[in-house]
Amino acid sequence: MSNTYPRPGKWKRILGVLVVLVALGGGLVWWTLFREPPQQLADDSMEEYFKYGSIGTEQQDGIPYWIWLVLPKMFPEYLPGPGGLASLGFGWEQGRELPVGFSKKVIGFERVGVNCAVCHSATLRETPDAAPVIYLGGPGNRVDILGYQRFLFRSAADPRFDASNILMEIGQVYRLSWMDRMLYRFLLIPATRKALLAQAEQFAWTDSRPDWGRGRIDPFNPVKVRALGVDPGETTGNSDMQSIWNLAPRVANGMALHWDGLNTDLTEVVLSSAIGDGTLPKALPVKKLTALEKWLMALPAPKFTERFPVDSALAAAGEPLFQDQCARCHAMTGERTGQVMTMDDPDWQVPGADAGGRPAHTDAHRAEMWTPESAAAYNDYAAGYDWDFDYFRSTGGYVNVPLDGLWLRAPYLHNGSVPYLTDLLEPPAQRTQVFYRGLDVYDPERVGFIAEGPDAERRGSRYDTSVIGNSNQGHLWGTNLGAEQKRALVEYLKTL
Repeated sequence: MSNTYPRPGKWKRILGVLVVLVALGGGLVWWTLFREPPQQLADDSMEEYFKYGSIGTEQQDGIPYWIWLVLPKMFPEYLPGPGGLASLGFGWEQGRELPVGFSKKVIGFERVGVNCAVCHSATLRETPDAAPVIYLGGPGNRVDILGYQRFLFRSAADPRFDASNILMEIGQVYRLSWMDRMLYRFLLIPATRKALLAQAEQFAWTDSRPDWGRGRIDPFNPVKVRALGVDPGETTGNSDMQSIWNLAPRVANGMALHWDGLNTDLTEVVLSSAIGDGTLPKALPVKKLTALEKWLMALPAPKFTERFPVDSALAAAGEPLFQDQCARCHAMTGERTGQVMTMDDPDWQVPGADAGGRPAHTDAHRAEMWTPESAAAYNDYAAGYDWDFDYFRSTGGYVNVPLDGLWLRAPYLHNGSVPYLTDLLEPPAQRTQVFYRGLDVYDPERVGFIAEGPDAERRGSRYDTSVIGNSNQGHLWGTNLGAEQKRALVEYLKTL
Protein backbone atom coordinates (compact mmCIF):
# COMPACT_ATOMS: atom_id res chain seq x y z
CA MET A 1 0.00 0.00 0.00
CA SER A 2 1.44 3.41 -0.92
CA ASN A 3 2.00 6.14 1.70
CA THR A 4 -0.43 9.02 0.98
CA TYR A 5 1.15 11.46 3.47
CA PRO A 6 3.45 14.18 2.12
CA ARG A 7 7.13 13.54 2.54
CA PRO A 8 9.01 15.70 5.12
CA GLY A 9 10.43 17.90 2.39
CA LYS A 10 6.97 18.60 1.03
CA TRP A 11 5.72 19.49 4.55
CA LYS A 12 8.43 22.09 4.79
CA ARG A 13 7.43 23.59 1.46
CA ILE A 14 3.75 23.69 2.49
CA LEU A 15 4.67 25.24 5.82
CA GLY A 16 6.85 27.80 4.06
CA VAL A 17 4.01 28.78 1.75
CA LEU A 18 1.65 29.15 4.72
CA VAL A 19 4.19 31.33 6.54
CA VAL A 20 4.54 33.54 3.46
CA LEU A 21 0.76 33.82 3.08
CA VAL A 22 0.31 34.71 6.75
CA ALA A 23 3.10 37.28 6.52
CA LEU A 24 1.58 38.79 3.39
CA GLY A 25 -1.83 38.86 5.00
CA GLY A 26 -0.46 40.43 8.15
CA GLY A 27 1.48 42.95 6.10
CA LEU A 28 -1.64 43.83 4.13
CA VAL A 29 -3.64 44.34 7.34
CA TRP A 30 -0.86 46.48 8.79
CA TRP A 31 -0.60 48.55 5.60
CA THR A 32 -4.36 48.98 5.31
CA LEU A 33 -5.18 49.76 8.93
CA PHE A 34 -2.11 50.60 11.01
CA ARG A 35 0.81 52.03 9.02
CA GLU A 36 1.58 55.54 10.17
CA PRO A 37 3.86 57.53 7.87
CA PRO A 38 4.89 61.08 8.83
CA GLN A 39 2.13 63.61 8.22
CA GLN A 40 2.60 65.65 5.06
CA LEU A 41 2.00 69.39 5.52
CA ALA A 42 2.38 72.26 3.07
CA ASP A 43 5.57 73.36 4.85
CA ASP A 44 7.58 72.64 7.97
CA SER A 45 6.64 75.81 9.87
CA MET A 46 5.08 75.66 13.32
CA GLU A 47 2.36 77.98 12.07
CA GLU A 48 1.35 75.35 9.53
CA TYR A 49 1.54 72.67 12.20
CA PHE A 50 -0.63 74.73 14.56
CA LYS A 51 -3.28 75.12 11.86
CA TYR A 52 -3.28 71.63 10.33
CA GLY A 53 -0.87 69.39 12.22
CA SER A 54 -1.79 66.21 14.03
CA ILE A 55 -1.86 66.19 17.82
CA GLY A 56 -2.83 62.51 17.87
CA THR A 57 -6.64 62.74 17.85
CA GLU A 58 -6.94 60.68 14.66
CA GLN A 59 -6.19 57.37 16.38
CA GLN A 60 -9.20 57.35 18.71
CA ASP A 61 -11.60 59.87 17.16
CA GLY A 62 -10.37 60.20 13.58
CA ILE A 63 -13.06 59.96 10.91
CA PRO A 64 -12.16 58.33 7.58
CA TYR A 65 -11.51 61.25 5.25
CA TRP A 66 -14.00 60.39 2.52
CA ILE A 67 -16.80 59.83 5.02
CA TRP A 68 -16.01 63.15 6.71
CA LEU A 69 -16.00 64.90 3.35
CA VAL A 70 -19.47 63.77 2.19
CA LEU A 71 -21.42 63.95 5.46
CA PRO A 72 -22.30 67.68 5.16
CA LYS A 73 -23.77 67.04 1.70
CA MET A 74 -25.68 63.97 2.88
CA PHE A 75 -27.07 65.47 6.08
CA PRO A 76 -27.40 69.26 5.68
CA GLU A 77 -30.50 69.27 7.88
CA TYR A 78 -28.27 68.63 10.91
CA LEU A 79 -26.23 71.77 10.23
CA PRO A 80 -27.29 75.28 11.29
CA GLY A 81 -27.41 76.60 7.72
CA PRO A 82 -26.02 76.37 4.20
CA GLY A 83 -22.29 76.21 3.54
CA GLY A 84 -21.44 72.82 4.98
CA LEU A 85 -19.08 72.79 7.96
CA ALA A 86 -18.39 76.51 7.44
CA SER A 87 -21.89 77.10 8.85
CA LEU A 88 -20.51 75.90 12.21
CA GLY A 89 -18.05 78.80 12.22
CA PHE A 90 -14.81 77.05 11.30
CA GLY A 91 -12.25 79.34 9.68
CA TRP A 92 -11.30 78.28 6.17
CA GLU A 93 -8.27 79.53 4.27
CA GLN A 94 -8.71 79.90 0.54
CA GLY A 95 -7.59 76.84 -1.38
CA ARG A 96 -7.28 74.56 1.66
CA GLU A 97 -9.16 71.26 1.84
CA LEU A 98 -9.65 71.40 5.62
CA PRO A 99 -10.73 74.19 7.97
CA VAL A 100 -8.16 75.65 10.34
CA GLY A 101 -8.01 73.37 13.37
CA PHE A 102 -8.51 70.13 11.43
CA SER A 103 -5.78 67.63 10.57
CA LYS A 104 -5.53 64.79 8.06
CA LYS A 105 -3.20 61.93 8.86
CA VAL A 106 -2.69 58.44 7.48
CA ILE A 107 -3.05 55.68 10.04
CA GLY A 108 -3.62 52.86 7.61
CA PHE A 109 -6.06 55.10 5.75
CA GLU A 110 -6.61 58.88 5.73
CA ARG A 111 -8.32 60.07 8.89
CA VAL A 112 -9.50 63.54 9.92
CA GLY A 113 -9.06 64.81 13.48
CA VAL A 114 -9.00 68.14 15.28
CA ASN A 115 -6.16 70.08 16.88
CA CYS A 116 -5.57 73.07 19.16
CA ALA A 117 -6.40 75.68 16.52
CA VAL A 118 -10.03 74.57 16.29
CA CYS A 119 -10.67 76.41 19.59
CA HIS A 120 -7.81 78.90 19.46
CA SER A 121 -8.22 80.78 16.18
CA ALA A 122 -10.37 83.91 16.00
CA THR A 123 -11.85 85.49 12.89
CA LEU A 124 -12.77 89.12 12.30
CA ARG A 125 -14.44 91.13 9.56
CA GLU A 126 -14.37 94.90 9.49
CA THR A 127 -17.58 95.03 7.45
CA PRO A 128 -20.31 92.48 6.64
CA ASP A 129 -18.99 92.13 3.07
CA ALA A 130 -15.32 91.76 4.00
CA ALA A 131 -13.43 88.47 3.96
CA PRO A 132 -12.68 87.16 7.46
CA VAL A 133 -9.16 87.62 8.83
CA ILE A 134 -7.90 84.67 10.90
CA TYR A 135 -5.96 85.42 14.09
CA LEU A 136 -4.03 82.40 15.32
CA GLY A 137 -4.01 81.96 19.07
CA GLY A 138 -7.20 83.96 19.53
CA PRO A 139 -10.37 82.55 21.07
CA GLY A 140 -12.52 80.67 18.55
CA ASN A 141 -15.27 83.27 18.59
CA ARG A 142 -17.42 81.68 15.86
CA VAL A 143 -16.99 77.94 16.21
CA ASP A 144 -19.74 75.71 17.57
CA ILE A 145 -17.89 72.64 18.88
CA LEU A 146 -20.92 70.97 20.42
CA GLY A 147 -22.85 71.69 17.23
CA TYR A 148 -20.16 69.86 15.24
CA GLN A 149 -20.28 66.88 17.55
CA ARG A 150 -24.05 66.70 17.41
CA PHE A 151 -23.95 66.94 13.62
CA LEU A 152 -21.75 63.84 13.56
CA PHE A 153 -23.89 61.99 16.12
CA ARG A 154 -27.18 62.76 14.37
CA SER A 155 -25.74 61.81 11.00
CA ALA A 156 -24.60 58.46 12.38
CA ALA A 157 -28.03 57.84 13.89
CA ASP A 158 -29.76 58.48 10.55
CA PRO A 159 -30.76 55.28 8.67
CA ARG A 160 -29.20 56.75 5.51
CA PHE A 161 -25.76 56.40 7.12
CA ASP A 162 -24.97 53.12 5.40
CA ALA A 163 -22.34 51.80 3.00
CA SER A 164 -24.39 52.07 -0.19
CA ASN A 165 -25.44 55.69 0.35
CA ILE A 166 -22.05 56.89 1.54
CA LEU A 167 -20.14 55.14 -1.25
CA MET A 168 -22.53 56.63 -3.79
CA GLU A 169 -21.80 60.11 -2.43
CA ILE A 170 -18.06 59.48 -2.38
CA GLY A 171 -18.31 58.32 -5.99
CA GLN A 172 -19.61 61.75 -6.95
CA VAL A 173 -16.31 63.35 -6.00
CA TYR A 174 -13.67 60.61 -6.08
CA ARG A 175 -13.17 57.16 -7.60
CA LEU A 176 -12.02 54.78 -4.89
CA SER A 177 -10.04 51.71 -5.87
CA TRP A 178 -11.79 48.35 -5.65
CA MET A 179 -9.86 47.51 -2.50
CA ASP A 180 -10.73 50.85 -0.88
CA ARG A 181 -14.40 50.41 -1.75
CA MET A 182 -14.37 47.03 -0.04
CA LEU A 183 -12.54 48.54 2.95
CA TYR A 184 -15.10 51.35 3.26
CA ARG A 185 -18.12 49.11 2.65
CA PHE A 186 -17.34 46.29 5.03
CA LEU A 187 -15.17 47.95 7.70
CA LEU A 188 -14.79 51.72 7.80
CA ILE A 189 -18.39 52.84 7.32
CA PRO A 190 -19.89 50.37 9.83
CA ALA A 191 -17.07 50.99 12.31
CA THR A 192 -17.39 54.79 12.00
CA ARG A 193 -21.12 54.64 12.61
CA LYS A 194 -20.64 52.41 15.65
CA ALA A 195 -17.91 54.67 17.06
CA LEU A 196 -19.95 57.85 16.60
CA LEU A 197 -23.01 56.33 18.26
CA ALA A 198 -20.86 55.19 21.18
CA GLN A 199 -19.40 58.67 21.47
CA ALA A 200 -22.92 60.13 21.40
CA GLU A 201 -23.68 58.09 24.52
CA GLN A 202 -20.53 59.48 26.17
CA PHE A 203 -21.77 63.00 25.49
CA ALA A 204 -25.40 62.36 26.46
CA TRP A 205 -24.87 64.37 29.65
CA THR A 206 -24.64 67.53 27.51
CA ASP A 207 -28.35 67.18 26.71
CA SER A 208 -29.21 68.09 30.30
CA ARG A 209 -27.00 71.20 30.28
CA PRO A 210 -27.32 74.52 28.43
CA ASP A 211 -25.82 74.37 24.95
CA TRP A 212 -22.27 75.62 24.71
CA GLY A 213 -23.06 77.82 21.73
CA ARG A 214 -20.59 79.56 19.46
CA GLY A 215 -17.23 80.47 20.90
CA ARG A 216 -17.76 78.46 24.08
CA ILE A 217 -16.98 74.98 25.34
CA ASP A 218 -17.20 72.92 28.47
CA PRO A 219 -13.50 72.03 28.42
CA PHE A 220 -13.22 69.56 31.29
CA ASN A 221 -16.46 67.69 31.84
CA PRO A 222 -15.73 65.73 28.62
CA VAL A 223 -12.29 64.89 30.03
CA LYS A 224 -13.86 63.73 33.28
CA VAL A 225 -16.25 61.44 31.41
CA ARG A 226 -14.02 60.10 28.61
CA ALA A 227 -10.55 59.96 30.18
CA LEU A 228 -10.78 60.14 33.96
CA GLY A 229 -13.89 58.14 34.79
CA VAL A 230 -15.23 60.94 36.99
CA ASP A 231 -18.97 61.55 37.04
CA PRO A 232 -19.81 65.13 35.94
CA GLY A 233 -22.75 65.14 38.33
CA GLU A 234 -24.86 68.25 37.82
CA THR A 235 -21.93 70.55 37.09
CA THR A 236 -21.89 73.01 34.21
CA GLY A 237 -18.51 74.12 32.91
CA ASN A 238 -19.56 76.21 29.90
CA SER A 239 -16.98 78.91 29.37
CA ASP A 240 -15.42 81.13 26.74
CA MET A 241 -12.52 79.87 24.67
CA GLN A 242 -9.30 81.57 25.73
CA SER A 243 -6.54 83.32 23.84
CA ILE A 244 -3.15 81.59 24.03
CA TRP A 245 -0.74 84.26 22.87
CA ASN A 246 2.02 85.87 24.99
CA LEU A 247 2.56 82.71 27.02
CA ALA A 248 6.23 83.49 27.75
CA PRO A 249 5.55 86.36 30.19
CA ARG A 250 2.78 84.33 31.78
CA VAL A 251 5.23 81.53 32.47
CA ALA A 252 7.98 83.93 33.54
CA ASN A 253 5.64 85.61 36.03
CA GLY A 254 4.32 82.32 37.42
CA MET A 255 0.73 82.86 36.32
CA ALA A 256 -1.90 80.18 36.77
CA LEU A 257 -3.46 78.84 33.57
CA HIS A 258 -7.04 78.18 32.44
CA TRP A 259 -9.90 80.35 33.69
CA ASP A 260 -9.81 78.85 37.16
CA GLY A 261 -6.04 78.40 37.42
CA LEU A 262 -6.37 74.62 37.60
CA ASN A 263 -2.76 74.16 36.50
CA THR A 264 0.42 76.23 36.74
CA ASP A 265 2.66 74.25 34.37
CA LEU A 266 2.43 75.14 30.66
CA THR A 267 3.83 71.82 29.45
CA GLU A 268 1.14 69.96 31.36
CA VAL A 269 -1.51 72.30 29.96
CA VAL A 270 -0.36 71.70 26.37
CA LEU A 271 -0.21 67.91 26.74
CA SER A 272 -3.51 67.69 28.60
CA SER A 273 -5.18 69.91 26.01
CA ALA A 274 -4.37 67.31 23.36
CA ILE A 275 -5.87 64.65 25.61
CA GLY A 276 -8.93 66.83 26.06
CA ASP A 277 -9.30 66.98 22.29
CA GLY A 278 -9.38 63.18 22.15
CA THR A 279 -5.75 62.00 22.00
CA LEU A 280 -4.93 58.71 23.70
CA PRO A 281 -1.81 58.75 25.92
CA LYS A 282 -0.01 56.25 23.68
CA ALA A 283 -0.65 58.48 20.63
CA LEU A 284 0.49 61.75 22.24
CA PRO A 285 3.17 63.37 19.99
CA VAL A 286 5.18 64.79 22.89
CA LYS A 287 8.11 66.08 20.80
CA LYS A 288 5.86 67.93 18.35
CA LEU A 289 3.78 69.39 21.17
CA THR A 290 6.96 70.52 22.94
CA ALA A 291 7.98 72.38 19.76
CA LEU A 292 4.46 73.84 19.52
CA GLU A 293 4.68 75.02 23.12
CA LYS A 294 7.92 76.86 22.31
CA TRP A 295 6.28 78.51 19.29
CA LEU A 296 3.23 79.54 21.30
CA MET A 297 5.46 81.09 23.95
CA ALA A 298 6.54 83.70 21.40
CA LEU A 299 3.19 84.22 19.63
CA PRO A 300 2.27 87.89 20.14
CA ALA A 301 -1.16 89.36 20.71
CA PRO A 302 -2.57 91.22 17.69
CA LYS A 303 -2.83 94.99 17.84
CA PHE A 304 -6.09 96.92 17.56
CA THR A 305 -4.24 99.59 15.59
CA GLU A 306 -3.53 97.09 12.80
CA ARG A 307 -7.22 97.34 11.91
CA PHE A 308 -8.71 100.42 13.53
CA PRO A 309 -7.57 103.90 14.65
CA VAL A 310 -7.12 104.91 18.27
CA ASP A 311 -7.58 108.39 19.71
CA SER A 312 -4.10 108.73 21.19
CA ALA A 313 -4.96 111.73 23.38
CA LEU A 314 -7.99 109.98 24.85
CA ALA A 315 -5.98 106.78 25.35
CA ALA A 316 -3.30 108.77 27.19
CA ALA A 317 -6.00 110.11 29.50
CA GLY A 318 -7.16 106.55 30.13
CA GLU A 319 -3.77 105.13 31.08
CA PRO A 320 -3.69 106.52 34.64
CA LEU A 321 -7.22 105.23 35.13
CA PHE A 322 -6.02 101.76 34.11
CA GLN A 323 -3.09 102.00 36.51
CA ASP A 324 -5.42 102.99 39.31
CA GLN A 325 -8.39 100.73 38.60
CA CYS A 326 -7.02 97.69 36.77
CA ALA A 327 -3.23 97.28 36.78
CA ARG A 328 -2.86 95.48 40.10
CA CYS A 329 -4.85 92.52 38.79
CA HIS A 330 -4.57 92.84 35.01
CA ALA A 331 -1.26 94.45 33.98
CA MET A 332 1.23 91.83 32.78
CA THR A 333 3.40 92.59 35.83
CA GLY A 334 0.58 93.35 38.28
CA GLU A 335 1.09 91.97 41.78
CA ARG A 336 -2.14 89.93 41.59
CA THR A 337 -2.14 89.24 37.85
CA GLY A 338 -2.24 85.53 37.11
CA GLN A 339 -3.33 84.65 40.64
CA VAL A 340 -6.57 82.94 41.59
CA MET A 341 -9.20 84.91 43.45
CA THR A 342 -11.95 83.08 45.26
CA MET A 343 -15.26 84.69 45.99
CA ASP A 344 -14.45 85.19 49.66
CA ASP A 345 -11.22 87.01 48.78
CA PRO A 346 -11.27 90.53 50.32
CA ASP A 347 -10.15 91.97 47.00
CA TRP A 348 -13.32 90.62 45.41
CA GLN A 349 -15.44 92.83 47.64
CA VAL A 350 -15.63 95.92 45.47
CA PRO A 351 -18.21 98.70 45.68
CA GLY A 352 -21.57 97.67 44.26
CA ALA A 353 -24.23 95.11 45.08
CA ASP A 354 -27.40 93.71 43.62
CA ALA A 355 -30.89 94.72 44.68
CA GLY A 356 -30.74 92.40 47.69
CA GLY A 357 -27.57 93.97 49.02
CA ARG A 358 -25.39 90.97 48.11
CA PRO A 359 -22.04 91.33 46.30
CA ALA A 360 -22.47 90.93 42.55
CA HIS A 361 -20.27 87.85 42.20
CA THR A 362 -19.10 86.30 38.98
CA ASP A 363 -20.94 83.12 37.96
CA ALA A 364 -19.31 80.28 39.92
CA HIS A 365 -20.33 77.26 37.83
CA ARG A 366 -17.11 76.96 35.82
CA ALA A 367 -14.93 77.05 38.94
CA GLU A 368 -17.11 74.55 40.80
CA MET A 369 -17.02 72.10 37.87
CA TRP A 370 -13.33 71.23 38.42
CA THR A 371 -13.43 69.29 41.69
CA PRO A 372 -10.60 67.98 43.88
CA GLU A 373 -11.57 64.47 42.74
CA SER A 374 -11.05 65.52 39.11
CA ALA A 375 -7.66 67.09 39.83
CA ALA A 376 -6.44 64.00 41.68
CA ALA A 377 -7.59 61.73 38.85
CA TYR A 378 -5.73 63.81 36.25
CA ASN A 379 -2.55 63.83 38.32
CA ASP A 380 -2.72 60.01 38.34
CA TYR A 381 -3.65 59.74 34.67
CA ALA A 382 -0.19 59.53 33.09
CA ALA A 383 1.35 56.94 35.39
CA GLY A 384 3.66 54.69 33.40
CA TYR A 385 4.58 57.27 30.76
CA ASP A 386 7.77 59.30 30.41
CA TRP A 387 5.66 62.42 30.87
CA ASP A 388 3.29 62.87 33.80
CA PHE A 389 0.97 65.32 35.51
CA ASP A 390 1.63 66.80 38.95
CA TYR A 391 0.13 70.28 39.01
CA PHE A 392 -3.60 69.85 38.53
CA ARG A 393 -5.61 71.33 41.36
CA SER A 394 -9.09 72.58 42.25
CA THR A 395 -9.14 76.27 43.14
CA GLY A 396 -12.77 77.29 43.54
CA GLY A 397 -12.06 80.67 41.97
CA TYR A 398 -10.92 82.49 38.84
CA VAL A 399 -7.62 83.87 37.59
CA ASN A 400 -6.97 87.58 37.23
CA VAL A 401 -5.92 87.41 33.59
CA PRO A 402 -3.63 89.91 31.83
CA LEU A 403 -5.46 91.95 29.20
CA ASP A 404 -3.14 91.67 26.18
CA GLY A 405 -5.15 91.64 22.95
CA LEU A 406 -8.27 92.36 25.00
CA TRP A 407 -10.02 93.94 22.02
CA LEU A 408 -10.17 90.58 20.20
CA ARG A 409 -11.26 88.57 23.23
CA ALA A 410 -14.92 89.61 23.21
CA PRO A 411 -17.38 88.60 24.57
CA TYR A 412 -16.01 89.20 28.06
CA LEU A 413 -15.78 87.48 31.45
CA HIS A 414 -14.91 83.79 31.76
CA ASN A 415 -18.28 82.67 30.41
CA GLY A 416 -18.47 85.25 27.61
CA SER A 417 -21.55 86.85 29.12
CA VAL A 418 -20.78 90.50 28.26
CA PRO A 419 -20.70 91.27 24.52
CA TYR A 420 -18.91 94.63 24.57
CA LEU A 421 -16.11 96.18 26.59
CA THR A 422 -18.27 99.26 27.07
CA ASP A 423 -20.91 96.98 28.63
CA LEU A 424 -18.40 95.63 31.12
CA LEU A 425 -17.93 99.09 32.62
CA GLU A 426 -21.65 99.30 33.41
CA PRO A 427 -23.35 97.79 36.47
CA PRO A 428 -24.65 94.27 35.75
CA ALA A 429 -28.28 95.39 35.64
CA GLN A 430 -27.42 97.72 32.76
CA ARG A 431 -25.43 95.17 30.76
CA THR A 432 -26.98 93.47 27.74
CA GLN A 433 -29.13 90.61 29.01
CA VAL A 434 -29.82 88.72 25.77
CA PHE A 435 -27.60 88.80 22.69
CA TYR A 436 -26.20 86.61 19.91
CA ARG A 437 -22.69 85.18 19.79
CA GLY A 438 -20.91 84.12 16.63
CA LEU A 439 -21.04 86.99 14.16
CA ASP A 440 -17.46 88.10 13.50
CA VAL A 441 -18.25 91.63 12.23
CA TYR A 442 -16.47 94.00 14.59
CA ASP A 443 -17.68 97.14 16.38
CA PRO A 444 -14.55 99.20 17.21
CA GLU A 445 -16.51 101.76 19.26
CA ARG A 446 -18.09 99.34 21.69
CA VAL A 447 -15.07 97.00 21.36
CA GLY A 448 -16.63 93.68 20.55
CA PHE A 449 -18.39 91.71 17.85
CA ILE A 450 -21.84 92.88 16.77
CA ALA A 451 -24.25 90.91 18.92
CA GLU A 452 -27.67 92.11 17.84
CA GLY A 453 -29.64 92.55 14.63
CA PRO A 454 -30.74 90.18 11.83
CA ASP A 455 -27.24 89.01 10.84
CA ALA A 456 -26.26 88.23 14.43
CA GLU A 457 -29.52 86.34 15.01
CA ARG A 458 -29.19 84.37 11.79
CA ARG A 459 -25.52 83.41 12.21
CA GLY A 460 -25.14 83.38 15.96
CA SER A 461 -26.16 81.49 19.07
CA ARG A 462 -28.67 83.10 21.39
CA TYR A 463 -27.13 83.94 24.75
CA ASP A 464 -29.48 84.51 27.67
CA THR A 465 -27.78 85.67 30.87
CA SER A 466 -30.59 84.19 32.98
CA VAL A 467 -29.63 80.63 31.95
CA ILE A 468 -27.55 78.53 34.34
CA GLY A 469 -23.85 79.24 33.94
CA ASN A 470 -24.52 82.37 31.85
CA SER A 471 -24.75 85.06 34.52
CA ASN A 472 -23.18 88.41 33.66
CA GLN A 473 -22.89 89.46 37.30
CA GLY A 474 -19.61 90.43 38.87
CA HIS A 475 -16.50 92.39 37.93
CA LEU A 476 -17.70 95.77 39.17
CA TRP A 477 -14.33 97.49 38.89
CA GLY A 478 -14.65 100.62 36.77
CA THR A 479 -18.44 100.70 36.88
CA ASN A 480 -18.40 103.70 39.23
CA LEU A 481 -16.35 105.90 36.84
CA GLY A 482 -17.88 108.88 35.06
CA ALA A 483 -18.89 108.66 31.41
CA GLU A 484 -15.81 110.51 30.12
CA GLN A 485 -13.51 108.46 32.32
CA LYS A 486 -15.03 105.27 30.91
CA ARG A 487 -14.49 106.51 27.36
CA ALA A 488 -10.84 107.25 28.14
CA LEU A 489 -10.29 103.91 29.86
CA VAL A 490 -11.85 101.97 26.96
CA GLU A 491 -9.64 103.85 24.49
CA TYR A 492 -6.55 102.89 26.46
CA LEU A 493 -7.67 99.26 26.75
CA LYS A 494 -7.75 99.13 22.94
CA THR A 495 -4.00 99.61 22.92
CA LEU A 496 -3.15 96.57 25.08
